[in-house]
Amino acid sequence: MARNGDAMGLRECIGRGSGGSSPEAALWTLTMAAFLFPFLGAAANMAVPEVAREFHAGATTVSGFVLAYIVVSSMMLLPAARLSDLQGRRRVFLVGASVVALTSVLCAWAPTFGWLLAARAIQGIGGAMMVANSVAILVALFPADQRGRVLGINVASVYLGLALGPLLGGAMVHQTGWRSLFWFSAAFAGLTVALAARCIRQEWREAQGESFDGVGAVTGALGLGLPTLGLAVWKFHEWGPWMVGLGLGMLLVFAVVETRTRQPMIDLVALARNRLFVLSNLAALIHYGSTFASTYLLSRYLQEVRGLDAREAGILLVFAPAVQALFSPVAGRLSDRVAPRWLASAGMGLSALSLALLAGVATDSPLGWVAAVLTLQGFGFALFSSPNTNAVMSSVDRRFYSTASAVLASMRQAGMTFSLAVVTLVLSVHLGDAPVTPAQGALFVRGMGQSFAGFAVLCVIGVLASLARGRRADA
Repeated sequence: MARNGDAMGLRECIGRGSGGSSPEAALWTLTMAAFLFPFLGAAANMAVPEVAREFHAGATTVSGFVLAYIVVSSMMLLPAARLSDLQGRRRVFLVGASVVALTSVLCAWAPTFGWLLAARAIQGIGGAMMVANSVAILVALFPADQRGRVLGINVASVYLGLALGPLLGGAMVHQTGWRSLFWFSAAFAGLTVALAARCIRQEWREAQGESFDGVGAVTGALGLGLPTLGLAVWKFHEWGPWMVGLGLGMLLVFAVVETRTRQPMIDLVALARNRLFVLSNLAALIHYGSTFASTYLLSRYLQEVRGLDAREAGILLVFAPAVQALFSPVAGRLSDRVAPRWLASAGMGLSALSLALLAGVATDSPLGWVAAVLTLQGFGFALFSSPNTNAVMSSVDRRFYSTASAVLASMRQAGMTFSLAVVTLVLSVHLGDAPVTPAQGALFVRGMGQSFAGFAVLCVIGVLASLARGRRADA
């Protein structure tokens, strides 16, 4: 709930405008933006079966509806962060929110699946421009003694988006069809643009006058995107393995370019020497890579195998993000007193246990049991996320805050894309590109179980990386 002064600040900004930025009004405007990005991603999972039916898309092809948005946004985060330092955070944020609003309309109008994929990909660019700037603007607007409150509200909004995505998204898909998700997104993003333009009047250009590292931007983006796309199409196209190899090669080129460029996208040399920073980001990559596909898999399992409608599936899938939203602020405050690595490692351990349990889901497993396992996963995620973010941001000097935030967001997005790509590959082995029918439910469940088992093993490896980050008090 907003305090009375906060609400008054927003009303004043809307009513009369201001010569400068209104911090409290900006907080709630950017909180709206923080809600939209995860909400749209989570809600889209609920629309996958209906999209597949309307466009006659196979089990593997339809995953592109979710994958395009996630892959492109992960590719564009670092370039968007650097562009913001050069051109202005406010300007890039407004352009990004406008792109999300416009592409939401294009998605809602999509006459073909190819149109929908293209619009979702461009939407990922806009999303990256928003995500790369929200936290940076808030940190710039508020003094240090208020940042804990401000960032806590912002993080809570992210988890609220994740919680309401399956619930509200499932209800919208069930009642008014999948296109209604994008009409809602268009209106929400448009309102965000209007409020941000009126309430955020300052501009920040931390690197004004410097050059944009185009080679680094391209090689970094390809290095993040090509391996994921290659994995997703590995079984169907002979150039899948070549995409993976080329992408890994681009990452090596990116590393070389960044160490030799006078004004790089990110200072890899300085950050690579920071063990806490490196291992905390590795832990984030592994954790998101292990857990993100849970909603996608279970959404399809509940609707296509168990026969639930989108609204009913959304009610079950809300358990994990709801618990996460409830306990993440508590875990964040606790990480100021307990070394974050212990909390984050414990959370990842609980996530590994939940994934191992989900690997045993059968075609007739009790739905209450599934909800209980998702509750465990949400609690593990809550223990991991805020303390790990605290560890990352505490490991760098103030001049690296924007870079650290962008790198952490890139690890999160890269983990998400990896998770979806692995699932797409595994399901393609069992189902090919055929639609999922009740008769093929056993095949889908087998692929889902193998995916969860592999993710559980990966999460255990992540626990080791989390514990190895060091013995510093802020670790």
